[in-house]
Amino acid sequence: MAETVRVKRETLEKFCAEVFTHLGVPEDEALASAQVLVAADARGIESHGVGRLWRYVNGIREGVMQPKVAPLILRSSPLSLVLDAQGAMGMALSKKTMTMVINKANKIGSSFASIRNSNHFGIAGYYTEMAAKNDMIGICMTNTAALGVPTFGRTARFGTNPIAFSVPASQGRMFTLDMATTCVTRGKVEVYNRENSPLPPGWAVDTKGQGTTDAAQLLEDMLYQRGGGMVPLGGEGELLGGHKGYGLAVLVDILTAVTSGGDFGKSVMDSAATSARVCHFFGALKIELFRDPEEFKNDMGQLLDELEQTEPAAGCNRVYYAGLKEHESEQESHKLGVTLSTKVAEQLRGIGAELNMGIPF
Repeated sequence: MAETVRVKRETLEKFCAEVFTHLGVPEDEALASAQVLVAADARGIESHGVGRLWRYVNGIREGVMQPKVAPLILRSSPLSLVLDAQGAMGMALSKKTMTMVINKANKIGSSFASIRNSNHFGIAGYYTEMAAKNDMIGICMTNTAALGVPTFGRTARFGTNPIAFSVPASQGRMFTLDMATTCVTRGKVEVYNRENSPLPPGWAVDTKGQGTTDAAQLLEDMLYQRGGGMVPLGGEGELLGGHKGYGLAVLVDILTAVTSGGDFGKSVMDSAATSARVCHFFGALKIELFRDPEEFKNDMGQLLDELEQTEPAAGCNRVYYAGLKEHESEQESHKLGVTLSTKVAEQLRGIGAELNMGIPF
């Protein structure tokens, strides 16, 4: 078990925002980016949290991420929006885009947007919950560097390509499904590599298409596209439904990249320094299109209650619905501070020292 420290959420957000502003990101966008990044750690999703800050630092320095650029509107209608991000910071731009999608949906009932030429945007569930807080069903997807191996293949041809949905329920609860379409995310593999731990069997295959538990070798092989990668959601082959995860991953490429005219599949490549430029998709549907929002949320509340009250299997303590663990973790982080591994905390201190910044933790 990795050693951890607790840091106040506001302290962590302020530190990350200051790193971004130090590198030329406007203050409002720096804060927005920091909030999304820290939200991942607050929810217990360390694979997408501040452990990735170095990727943004390097991305800005390498010119992959542009701290002061306005996205180009390619198409716009009352229902839709297509943007060329021109290398903008993915997190701040995604918050602005989902806000625009919500505003359009408020007027017409639903709205959708796709973005090309953007950058890593953190956790997809952050944006879907923006819509859910406005009595809408939120939808979000992004493609990523090619890290996933097609069913029966041995070479990566699609990203971890997450899909997220958020639906509001009574008592302020939400059903938030935020999942990769591969068995695991690259960020999770990075966590295992950082802690020098072997990967669980069944997550990934090597350059021959055989199962591997070597995180370091897998990351290197994927970076240089030598072969190997994560298997689709469901696992290897068709027996456990891996072909279904494969299909979902390709669908994400279609909605994010093909609709926006951006890069997809094997054309999306990370570098040793930072993440690849990627494409996103956002959607919002007003619940009012279907029925009274309060009645809807009451029924959603009953559905979530039924799921949570399911009798646990032998050896298990409780049953969860999608998003419950993360929301409970966020509540705990609010009280006790955000949990970081000591290695990530040291990494952040190193970034702060390099930038001649004060380090408050």
